[in-house]
This record gives sequence, C-alpha cells and structure tokens, in this order.
Amino acid sequence: MDLKLEMIVLPVSDIDRTKAFYEAVGFRLDVDYTASDDFRVVHFTPPGSECSIIFGEGMTSTAPGTIQSLYLIVTDIEEAHAELTRRGIDVSEVFHDAGGLFHGHEDGDVTHRSPGQERLAGPHPERASYGSYLTFSDPDGNGWVLQEVTQRLPGR
Repeated sequence: MDLKLEMIVLPVSDIDRTKAFYEAVGFRLDVDYTASDDFRVVHFTPPGSECSIIFGEGMTSTAPGTIQSLYLIVTDIEEAHAELTRRGIDVSEVFHDAGGLFHGHEDGDVTHRSPGQERLAGPHPERASYGSYLTFSDPDGNGWVLQEVTQRLPGR
C-alpha cells in the first residue's frame, strides 16, 4: 500500500497576512476559497513538492504557531539562503549540527536531534548531504527547516 503525505494543516491567526508571507516565500497558490464567514481555505504548494500546506478559517482548533520542524529539502543551502533573503524572508544563518543529525542513546535508541541544539555556523564542513540547515518561521511562528540534500540515502 502506498501512503503519500498530501497536506499539512497550519494553524494561523491572520489568513491574509499568512497568504502574503507564503507568496513571498515562493510557494504556489493553488486555492483561496471562501464558502462562508466561518469557512475559508487557502492552499499552497512549495515548488517541486507533492505535499502542500493548507490554512484558513474553520480548518483547525490548534493554536496558531504550534507546528514546528516542517522540513523543506534543497540542493544548495547557500543558494536557498540568498533567495529567501532576497525575497525578504527572515531566515537564520546557514548552520550544521556539531553532533550530526542523529545521535544514539546507551540503550541503542536513535532519535532525531532538534535543529536548535549544538548549532555551528556555516554549512557542514564537507557539505555532507543531510548536513546543512537554515530555519525560518511564518508570521505566527510555525517553524520551517531547510535541509541540504545532494545525495539521497538508499531507498529514498
């Protein structure tokens, strides 16, 4: 059975402000539909992605800004930084994780490390695939991580 992630619902407080933000980021506007005063849906897709975001009125009861660590994959993190900055998006500097993306525990469990931990300035020294990042947030604080992937792991 194939299962494809299609859409992520973002909780936002100001639909039009958020719409303008994602337009500035460069996402493609797919739908802006108002059915009533209580229901409006805005649907965007990042360039090259099969998964979209959706937000609006009557979409979710989740508090605005609570969605974090939404990953966007890019092939050149420095180019992405320059483009987003040119578009007026407040992005972090490019960084890499001192301990690597994953770290192990004594019990053998492997967990994902938060991108905010042990950040070192600049891209990964060897520009290792999956090793360089930058972050930004939408106006409500929903958080995005851009990760540089130049060569996919086997099976991806």
